[in-house]
Amino acid sequence: MEPAAPNTTVRKVAAAAEVDSALISYHFGSKQGLFGEAMQFRCGKSAAMARALQGDQAGFADRLLEAVLEMWADAQPLAELTRMAPQDADVMLVLQEFLEREVHGRIAEFLRGPEATDRATAAVAVIGGLILTRYLNPLRPASTMTDADVRRILAPALRAALQPARRSRAVTPVRAISPR
Repeated sequence: MEPAAPNTTVRKVAAAAEVDSALISYHFGSKQGLFGEAMQFRCGKSAAMARALQGDQAGFADRLLEAVLEMWADAQPLAELTRMAPQDADVMLVLQEFLEREVHGRIAEFLRGPEATDRATAAVAVIGGLILTRYLNPLRPASTMTDADVRRILAPALRAALQPARRSRAVTPVRAISPR
């Protein structure tokens, strides 16, 4: 299949999968249903994501980045399907709902405590940027990085996103000194 065809259809996806397009309609209802199930299969039911959510919070950023790299390691079988997301508003909505519920929600639940939702939002922004620029709508700098480069470049940003905000010490107001 050629990459990133803006007019991806169920027929093209079916042809790439070597199945009849009627099977997709029967089992998934629509292109959006197929995309939602593919995202759920690739990410929601992933053993890699389950492993990332185990353990302490200190190593979570690294485990999460490894999970994303593992889940998307072989994007080719779903390339035609995943590349239709940026061009199809309904498919983009399915992706958005999936990221909010399955990824953001699970990360926030794992983080618990103050600012867990904000920290999960920051993490999903980093991960979502990686997925978009490396897999869904490849940009040469991101799509040509090795996994080691992804770890080196994005792990610090993901760690920072997941860190609780530091509490600043209360500052005692300083009285203005009047000139004599």
